Amino acid sequence: MSHTAFIGLGSNLAEPAAQVNHALRALGELPQTRLLKVSSLYRSAPVGYLDQPDFINAVAQVETGLAPRALLDALLALELECGRTREFKDAPRTLDLDVLMYDDLVHHEHGLTVPHPQMHLRAFVLLPLLEIAPDCIIPGVGAAAVAMAGCAGQQLERLEHVAE
Repeated sequence: MSHTAFIGLGSNLAEPAAQVNHALRALGELPQTRLLKVSSLYRSAPVGYLDQPDFINAVAQVETGLAPRALLDALLALELECGRTREFKDAPRTLDLDVLMYDDLVHHEHGLTVPHPQMHLRAFVLLPLLEIAPDCIIPGVGAAAVAMAGCAGQQLERLEHVAE
């Protein structure tokens, strides 16, 4: 059975745009997974721990036969492959991959909440998401466009080059 998932990508270390583009290519190589759409790259200020470089972010839409946990496990393995370490909460990172949405599933288990519990509060997720899915409805939240209006004060810069 095929499912539609949206993946959030971010990096602020070791050539962040290259890290995000590498991860985008790798998403299409995951088992039972096909890359459908990719947003532009966006630059955003850090959230939480502020003493770190800006982030490069994007959102990808994939079609996958993987269950939500298996998809997350594959994303975490890709993070590790790209040198991700977790020194402290909101620390700088080579790569951050999040399952934002999985079909219209609303689900919570240890280490996995779908939809991502803070996605509707973050312009760096919503703007790239709306670029590739303008009519997107976040399960349990509502229209992504309405959520984006609530993020009006968050600064985001669309970069000239798009994700590969």
